[in-house]
Amino acid sequence: MSDESTPWMRLLRELFGDDAEAALEELTRMGMDPDALAAQAGLSASPAMMEHVLSQIRGLIAQSSGEDVNWGLAHDVARGVASQGGDPSVSAAQASVHRAAISRAELWLDAVTDFDPTRLEPRVWSRAEWVEATLPTWRTLAGPVAVSVSHALGGLLEDAVEGPEIGAEPGTGVDPGALLRSVSPTVCGMHLGQAAGEMAREAFGATDLGVPLLAEPRVVMVPTAITEFASGLDIEEDAVRVFLALREAAHVRLFAAAPWLPGQLHTLIERYAQGITIDLDALEDAVRDAGMGDPARLQKALNRGIFQSHHSDEQKATLESIESLLALVEGWVDDVTMRAAAPHLPDVGALREMMRRRRAAGGPAEDTFANLLDLELRPRRMRDASAMWAALHARLGSEGRDEVWSHPDLLPTAEDLGAWQTWVEGYVSRGEKDDVDRELERLLGSEDA
Repeated sequence: MSDESTPWMRLLRELFGDDAEAALEELTRMGMDPDALAAQAGLSASPAMMEHVLSQIRGLIAQSSGEDVNWGLAHDVARGVASQGGDPSVSAAQASVHRAAISRAELWLDAVTDFDPTRLEPRVWSRAEWVEATLPTWRTLAGPVAVSVSHALGGLLEDAVEGPEIGAEPGTGVDPGALLRSVSPTVCGMHLGQAAGEMAREAFGATDLGVPLLAEPRVVMVPTAITEFASGLDIEEDAVRVFLALREAAHVRLFAAAPWLPGQLHTLIERYAQGITIDLDALEDAVRDAGMGDPARLQKALNRGIFQSHHSDEQKATLESIESLLALVEGWVDDVTMRAAAPHLPDVGALREMMRRRRAAGGPAEDTFANLLDLELRPRRMRDASAMWAALHARLGSEGRDEVWSHPDLLPTAEDLGAWQTWVEGYVSRGEKDDVDRELERLLGSEDA
């Protein structure tokens, strides 16, 4: 395609001069198919065909005009990544099998927690449907950081361009400067879309992150991901399916029973994101290494190393709160799922350990948080939290264990979780003191009477 005899390269050379090859790479990454266009007969001789090509270029520029992040491109990239290798629609038979697994899971959970199941009908989705349903939450959680990165990247790209401002090429209506300005929103849109699409390929439901990705508490299952995951295990797919349904349904019950919890998680993540600062030197190195003519390479360069390594004291406290709250959520789900599955699934121990290792190794959820928000869930805290909930159940039963979720002030802090045995003793003895106080009040009230 670099051959000057091709109509496409002659057109780009006319528009962009010495930057024609960089422009070709850029437009290719932004969704155009220059090979197909160049193959069409009569391109060089047909004014109508030339205008068709130019209109596509104008469309690409307009798509990012006025936006810090190209959200439309983020949607398209997420759908494209999610569908790689095929994304068949969910058949009626598949939907029926997964809804039956959810029904069993809900029945088993009834025996180990008083938290009620959601009243909303469960959904069995393709990966594309998962993207459509969850992308609004992705935009809320990752949007502020994506905008900050876009501003920083845009400034660096503008500084890298030497020479006077260039207006629209005569007779084309295409402004090379505008095309350059579209790179930053494009790259950030690709970055966010890539993350959401990769998560869609691995997600079993809508709660894999430990953070609800839907506005309402609803159980969701993605059959394609579950089948692919189960195929690599020496365990029956039905057992894997029910185990994952248990985890999803347990998350949803918790979020519904503690309605303050989703909002607090989102608020903490947004507060942390607002304090993120970009390491301009690292970003400049990424731009220099990738080259501003290749948004795909730029997008990959954003994956790690562009955030300042130091955080403010406030941001450190917020990060610690997020990690602790996520660990408490995951620990509760782990404990409840284990109790619900133990009488029914012989492989529950192996399945539990498999999920723990998956989280420890950094699955799509951990990678997504790390890449977009420089945020990681520490598995050590998750294991501590699971042990804490198990100890509370042993001392107080399921009702006493779950009562901790009735108010955020009752939950252990990050420091408490580091010494959870001491916290459990204090929490249990506090309840015993309350019983004594109530008995004294009753006796004193009787004497007064």
